[in-house]
This record gives sequence, C-alpha cells and structure tokens, in this order.
Amino acid sequence: MKAGILAELRASDGYVSGQELCKKFGVSRTAIWKAINQLKQTGYEIEAVQNRGYHIVSTPDILNENELRSIRKTEWLGNLICYEPVMGSTNTRAMQLAEEGAPHGTIVVTDRQENGRGRRGRKWETPAGAAIAMTYLLRPEIDPNNASMLTLVAAMAVARGIEDETGLRVGIKWPNDIVIHAKKVSGILTEMSAQADYVNHVVVGIGINVHIDLFPEELQDIATSLFLELGIKINRAALIERICEYFEAYYDVFLQTEDLSAIAKQYDAYMVNRNQQVRVLDPKEAYEGTARGITDRGELLVDTWECRKRVSSGEVSVRGIYGYI
Repeated sequence: MKAGILAELRASDGYVSGQELCKKFGVSRTAIWKAINQLKQTGYEIEAVQNRGYHIVSTPDILNENELRSIRKTEWLGNLICYEPVMGSTNTRAMQLAEEGAPHGTIVVTDRQENGRGRRGRKWETPAGAAIAMTYLLRPEIDPNNASMLTLVAAMAVARGIEDETGLRVGIKWPNDIVIHAKKVSGILTEMSAQADYVNHVVVGIGINVHIDLFPEELQDIATSLFLELGIKINRAALIERICEYFEAYYDVFLQTEDLSAIAKQYDAYMVNRNQQVRVLDPKEAYEGTARGITDRGELLVDTWECRKRVSSGEVSVRGIYGYI
C-alpha cells in the first residue's frame, strides 16, 4: 500500500485527501495515517493539511521496493521486484530466483553489494548508499548463441538513462563499459543458463558508481562516479527507472530480429573506441588495429595492417594502445 500511496501523491499536482486514499486502497483513515508516518520515518517529506489532505514535498535518495514500485512506468520489466538492503551478488540472487521459478522481467536490487562480479572474475563491490547494483532476470525465447548481444542492449539502455538523468555526455567502451571523460562509471555482466537449443534464463547485471566521492589510488585514473562528474547527488531510484524504460524498449526491438541490426548505428555513435587504435588481447596472439564499429551481431570490427577482423566479446578484451580507452 505504501508504494501505491507514493504513486498517488506523485501523480497529483496538489493535495490528495485522506478520504480519497481510503477509498482507493479500501482501508481506514487510521491505516492511511500510519502508512504516511512510516514513509516520513524513512525520509519522505510529506505535508499534511487539514481539510486538504497530503502532499509530497521531497523524496530521499532511497532504494527499496516501495520507492521503485511507486515510480515504475515499464510494462513487464519490474513486475516483480526483489529488494534486499545487503546482498552478496545481485546476479547470484537472480540466478537463485530463476531456479525457484521467478518470472521474466524480475528485477533484483540491493543498496549494498558485497561480492559482486565483473567480467573475467573481477570483483565489483557497491558501498551502501553510493551506487546502483541491479540485475534483470529474463526468459527470452531465442537462440542461446544470440544471448550475449543482450550485454550491448543493456549498455545502450544504461548510457541513454544516465544521459537523460544527468545531462552528462556518456560513451560506451566496447562491449559493456559505460564511460565519462575516458573513465569507467558503469559495468555490465550477462550470464546465462541454457540447453543446447533453449535458453532457460539470462541475468543481466548492471553496476553504476553514483555517489562515490573517492576511489582507491589504483583506480583513480580509470574509474569515476556520477557525483564526481556532476558535482551533485542524484536520485538513484529515478535513474534505475529510466534505465529500465530504455532497456525494455531496446529489448523488445532486439527480439524482433535476435540481433542488433536496429540499434547498431546508434551503438556506434556512443562507442568511444570507434576509429581509435586498440590492442586486442586475444589468448592466441595479441594484435593491434583500428576499431571501426560493431556488426549486427555485436562483434567489434578491427582493421589490422593485413585484414579486417571480427572480435567476439566473449573471447577477448580490448584496450587502448596507451591506456584504458
């Protein structure tokens, strides 16, 4: 009910009477009063005026199911929201929920992630109140060979969402790093459970540095946060919702062809290492070339001195010749 009350207060330009809320939720005025007080205790500033009702004045930067539900605008993504204040890994929790039968579109969110994972086994921790750690649980009816492209779909959604909410110019370092001013602000990890010709489920994990104001010395040259770039703090729940809206739209487009043909040009426009010299760390033999963009399957096109090569994100890493980009 608290999520519903928040939604009603946000939808109104003025005050919402206690009687309207009672009728809407089928409860007593006392129940509404208690719910309003509980919301106030968690940081919401709600004004109560006799004979007028309730009015929401300000919203705290808070991550919980009530907040996320009250601002949700998506059709299927987020039908089920699993929020826990502390988790080891949102991807691991999403995998567990998938095995338990959780539906397509479930979102797993935590305020503090203690044992998150990045690509190639790297650790990704998110301090309480300072970042976004969330995972989408998907059950797409697609060829398992096409599931890895969802990483690039998510990268587009994150880039667009951050731009909309902050006004910052954002780029994508192929395939899945979101960067601002040549520093990483977000990473994406996609994992899949599948049979030979059938996808059981896919989880898409997204981590974003939001309010972090200081990084360890070894990361200061390659990592940043929205706070460090913007100079002010933003509402994390609002950013999550905006990213969800973009992801749902891009995902539905992807399903029509099971490739990236509809968004490849858009992706290329965001790619910071396009037309840049890169070093491809292929396990067989590292080589250098010029990145040119992506194929309809999300492969990176790299022109070397001898030929054009297609690089799969699952096989290699790509770095700039002189650094991270």
